[in-house]
Amino acid sequence: MSFTFIDLFAGIGGFRLAFEAMNHQCVFSSEWDKFAIQTYMANFDDIPYGDITKISTDNIPDHDILTAGFPCQPFSTIGKREGFEHATQGTLFFDVARIIADKRPKTFVLENVEGLKNHDNGNTYKIIKETLEDELNYTIFDEVLDAANYGVPQHRKRIYIVGFRSDIASHPQFDFRWSEPEKETVGIGQFVEQHDEGYNISEHLQKVYIFKKDDGRPQIITPESDFPVKTLVASYHKIQRLTGTFVRDGSTGLRLLSENECKAIMGFPQDFIIPVSRTQMYRQFGNAVAVPVVKKIAESMTMTLRLVAERELVNE
Repeated sequence: MSFTFIDLFAGIGGFRLAFEAMNHQCVFSSEWDKFAIQTYMANFDDIPYGDITKISTDNIPDHDILTAGFPCQPFSTIGKREGFEHATQGTLFFDVARIIADKRPKTFVLENVEGLKNHDNGNTYKIIKETLEDELNYTIFDEVLDAANYGVPQHRKRIYIVGFRSDIASHPQFDFRWSEPEKETVGIGQFVEQHDEGYNISEHLQKVYIFKKDDGRPQIITPESDFPVKTLVASYHKIQRLTGTFVRDGSTGLRLLSENECKAIMGFPQDFIIPVSRTQMYRQFGNAVAVPVVKKIAESMTMTLRLVAERELVNE
């Protein structure tokens, strides 16, 4: 039993990889960044629609599942509260909410940075949760998951919000559960390659910046590194010593992560096509979801929907 889904704020398609692995069909996607669109098109032979803020829900097909890794923006709480259109207008979450309100998917999954819950002293998440539960009438489950606990050689904590339509969530057969973390983490060492040229960090930059202090920064890996790396960020190409992970390799003795190493760190398949520049590649992977984590969530959501559907409990 398969379902249809839409891919909002699609990026390079991490959500799509996960849900297509469950044999679900993507019927609509949206992404505004022209470089991400190039990568998405190269891998899925599908051109996403552009800016979601300019797309009417009339142009979005009906679907069973909505997925969205929406950006976190400040929410205005000034003035009289008049529902989600007032509280979330001007933010990209508003567009997620208006699509859910109009299309009423069976379920959805949203992804954001771990700090979303504490943003603006908790007010941002409070508005999001009230909108989804009280105004849109969905039952919500939220959890901060670390990709390192799901077979990914990277510590990457993100909040995932899964919602089910009230008529589905209220049935006795309904049973959604988060997947249990794996017992052992995966080390990055087995994925480390050898590259003499192409990703090198100059000896001068190493001397005056990278190793200017003997403080254990940045994180350096080798084929013997038996631990998950730090979170890959979209600004990785800027070679930041406090947040970066670099490889002891190359003609200068230190280099940036390679394309294949980035794929491993994010759980993307090795045959995933990267048609853009190296700078854009780092930005795209740094903004992507860890695919194995979303696969686990997709499995749990799918199992829940199939159980309910098999009992003929879904009210269409």
